[in-house]
Amino acid sequence: MYLHSIASHFPAHRFTQQESFSALSQTKSFANLKRSSQALLEKILTQGIGIDSRHFCVSDIAGLVDADAGELNALFEREGRALAAEAMRKALKAAGLEADELDALIVCTCTGYLCPGLSSHVAELLGMRSNLYLQDLVGLGCGAAVPALRSAHGLSAADPEAKIGVIAVELCSSAFFMDDDPGVLISLCLFGDGASASIWSGESLKNAWRASGFQTLHLPEHRDMLRFENQRGFLRNRLDRKVPELAAQAVKHLISEAGMDPASVVAHGGGRDVVQALEAALGGVQLKETREVLREYGNLSSPSVLVALQRLLEKGTERDSLWLTSFGAGFAAHALQLHRNHG
Repeated sequence: MYLHSIASHFPAHRFTQQESFSALSQTKSFANLKRSSQALLEKILTQGIGIDSRHFCVSDIAGLVDADAGELNALFEREGRALAAEAMRKALKAAGLEADELDALIVCTCTGYLCPGLSSHVAELLGMRSNLYLQDLVGLGCGAAVPALRSAHGLSAADPEAKIGVIAVELCSSAFFMDDDPGVLISLCLFGDGASASIWSGESLKNAWRASGFQTLHLPEHRDMLRFENQRGFLRNRLDRKVPELAAQAVKHLISEAGMDPASVVAHGGGRDVVQALEAALGGVQLKETREVLREYGNLSSPSVLVALQRLLEKGTERDSLWLTSFGAGFAAHALQLHRNHG
């Protein structure tokens, strides 16, 4: 399966971390926090955690933490499909394709639930064919992009001529939640909205990147360290302080199993502490694109690793092999190899 194009899209509303604190500190939810929790939120958002800014689908983020569950669900349905569709429009243009030339569309997300899923909405918005194969992956958390590509790989193996679109989209703002749990407060400071779209097929183009060597490590004994839980209809993120080390060890295991060069890694950036732990586990390698995406957009959840890949490819790389890794709820970590085709 070969990469034909990759693109991303972000909402127009950009907030610095200081602006986020200024808005959130005026809310009823903030007023109900303990003073120690208020101080923690201020410290994280004003003293720096490797994030300069984030993008959101609304101009008033203060309203999100005081919104009811129905309002947040409606936000996801309205803005999630628009965000995903715009990313795919860009990917189609970059590949020189029309929407009705796609044979399959796979969409992954974890920040909202729709039935039918976002794939149905995107297909309608873009005017895709009525016999298009649609698949939605929900519940795989921040690590979902690589499993989505693995699904595309299976479709491509069955039909090498098929043109397959893959979208990773998260409306993290629709999962905003505020209470006195430190993990909840840290989550509120980390995540931003965004989407990545890519187009793949079995057609071997010169200098195209071929995906192979998919891996997964599932550790259900650590499920409660990183997960969404439903609280009165809201998505409340549980985030344990041991997650950075857990992620680093999982990635170290996978890359050792794959026998890939740590310098070839493109990774999901969960947060500053996660990136630091990854770099240490990989022998001191600098995850430059991962850090750049985190700094400019925050933790985008599932699109993060693909946005980092897009950035690396746009800069240009002399490497002929790359190793992508993502991780998140499960606890699970995933990886795939990309090899440049010189034929």
